[in-house]
Amino acid sequence: MRELHFKDNFWNTEIISTVGYDSIIQHLNDGKRTCKEIEDFMKARAAIEEKYAKELLGLSKKVCGHSEMNLSHLHLAQTMREEAKKLEDFREKQKETRKKVEQHMDALHKQKAAQYKKTADAKKTYEQKCRDKEEAEQNMNRNATTSSSKQQEKLYAKTQQAKQTAEEADRIYSHNVSLLGKLREEWLNEHVKACEFFEKQEVERISTLRNVVWTHLNHLSQQCVTSDELYEEVRKSLEQCNIQEDIEHFINLRRTGDKPPGTLTTRSPATSSHFKSMQLILYEGERFTNVNTHLLCILLCELFSSNLNRN
Repeated sequence: MRELHFKDNFWNTEIISTVGYDSIIQHLNDGKRTCKEIEDFMKARAAIEEKYAKELLGLSKKVCGHSEMNLSHLHLAQTMREEAKKLEDFREKQKETRKKVEQHMDALHKQKAAQYKKTADAKKTYEQKCRDKEEAEQNMNRNATTSSSKQQEKLYAKTQQAKQTAEEADRIYSHNVSLLGKLREEWLNEHVKACEFFEKQEVERISTLRNVVWTHLNHLSQQCVTSDELYEEVRKSLEQCNIQEDIEHFINLRRTGDKPPGTLTTRSPATSSHFKSMQLILYEGERFTNVNTHLLCILLCELFSSNLNRN
C-alpha cells in the first residue's frame, strides 16, 4: 500500500488559500499541547511519589526502622523528573526550529496574497482600459463620415490615447501575472519543503512520546517488582515464624516463677497453750544458730498453723 505524506495531501486549488498549511499547523499545535500535558503529568506524578516516599519514611521509622521501600519511591520520583525534563527540552527544541519555518512560510503567504491583490487590481484596470479603447474606436468609426476633419483628428487622437493606455495596462497586468507566477513557484517549492519538515517533526514527536510513555510504564513496573521483592522478604520471614517458639522465648526471657501462692485457711483465736508452744519453739530455735532466718520464720509459721488446726 502506498504511504501517504503531508506534501501530497495538503493543497488547495485557490492560489491564495492556506487551508492545507493551516491544517498541518493546527495538528502540530495539538501535538505540542499533548507533549506539555504528558510533561505536566509526569512532574505531578513525581511530586506525588516524593510526598508518598517521605510519608512512608516517617511511618517506617516509627514502626520498623526500614527505608528500602521509601528509597525506591524517591528514586522513582527522581527518574520521572528526569524524563519530564527530557520531554520539555525536546518540545522546546522543536518549537524553536519550527518557528523559523513558520515565519518564512507566513512571510511568503503574505507576499503571495499581496501580489495576488495587485494582479487582480491590474487585471481590472486592464479590462477597463480595453473597454475604453473599444469605445473610442467605435465612436471614431461611427463619426468617420459625419464629422469634420478636425473632429476626426480629435477622435483619432483619443482612440490612440486609449490604445496606448490599454497597452500600458496590459504591460502592467502581464508584469504582475509574471511576478505572481514566480511567487507561486517559490511558494510551491517552499510548501513542499515545509510539509516534509513538519512531517519529520511529527514522526519525531510521536516516536519520542511513545518512548517516554513506554519508559514511564517500565519504571512503574520496576517499582512494582521492587515492592514485591521487599514483600517477598517479609513473606519469607513470616514462613519462618513458629508461634510456640515465640511463646517459649518470651517465657524463658521474662519468667517470674512456677509456684502460685498457697491456699488460704481460717484461723481460730490464739489460746494460752498456743503461746506456750510458740515460746517453746522460740526457745528451741535459739539452739539452731546456723539456720537461715527466713527458713526459721517459715518453720514457725507452719508449726503455728498446725497447732491452730489441731485446736
